[in-house]
Formats: sequence, C-alpha cells, structure tokens
Amino acid sequence: MMDNDVNWLQINLEQGTLIVTPAVFEFDDFAVVAMALLQRLDATLVEQEQSADLQQWLIDFEGCQLLLKAEYYTASMWLELLTLNDIEPLIFIQQLLSYY
Repeated sequence: MMDNDVNWLQINLEQGTLIVTPAVFEFDDFAVVAMALLQRLDATLVEQEQSADLQQWLIDFEGCQLLLKAEYYTASMWLELLTLNDIEPLIFIQQLLSYY
C-alpha cells in the first residue's frame, strides 16, 4: 500500500496535517487504501462522509480522533487533527509509518 516515497509522510505542524498519500493513488480506491492504513495503525473508523471530490473519515487512534481525508483533484490523502493542541499523536503516527 505505502511506498518509501520521500514525499508521502510530510507533516505540517502549523496546519496539523500529515500527508499519507501512497505513491500510486486513485481516489476511487480510497476505501481500500484507507482500511489498510487503519489496520496498520490499529485505528478504528468512527464515521464517514463522501462527496464527489472529497472523502472524509473520522477515525480513532488510541483515543485521539483524527480526520482521514482524500481529495479527487489533487489525488492526495492526509490525516488532519481536529484540534491543533493535540499534535503528539500525529507526530507518533509519522514515526510509526516511517518504519514501514
């Protein structure tokens, strides 16, 4: 699912986002890719919302709720904090995924 592509784990602490886009990503495959990511993180799906060009899942990672989003036009996928005060889980996820 995930490649060791240098750009795929970019974190932006000011915006509270972590790019998790696989090297080859098709928006229509979001559900499959997202479920694989949730399994890898041992996270759970809380709620999902879909529109024509944006998919958004609310997930729970060790008690921290994050948004997992994918956008059609940019063919990108990222995790986003609900509150910027809780940056540690995002940093932990980046470190965890960097070992794969």
